[in-house]
Amino acid sequence: MSLSRLEELRKELTELVNKTPELATFVEYIEKAEATKKLDKKTKELMSLAIGIVIRCEPCILWHCVEAVNAGATMDEILDTIKVAVCMGGGPALAYSVKAYEIAKEILRK
Repeated sequence: MSLSRLEELRKELTELVNKTPELATFVEYIEKAEATKKLDKKTKELMSLAIGIVIRCEPCILWHCVEAVNAGATMDEILDTIKVAVCMGGGPALAYSVKAYEIAKEILRK
């Protein structure tokens, strides 16, 4: 899953949410849950990245890896996140962690 796919995904999600008020309500909840009241954005994005790896959600891995880096996450922090995800998710999480690692390398190369 490439970085260009992220923009396509965001566009498609926006279109879908605009056509479905029920999903718009859910998106409002997501925005409230991701608000930075107690935990900072980087921490929440790294948590979401770990969960994305464990549940094997490629769009989630892409989205939250990019957002974690945008929030200031370093490669070392992403690698630490990957280690925790693999501890919790085992072999399948290890396989999906490669996707997060590839995305992080691509983003942090800039």
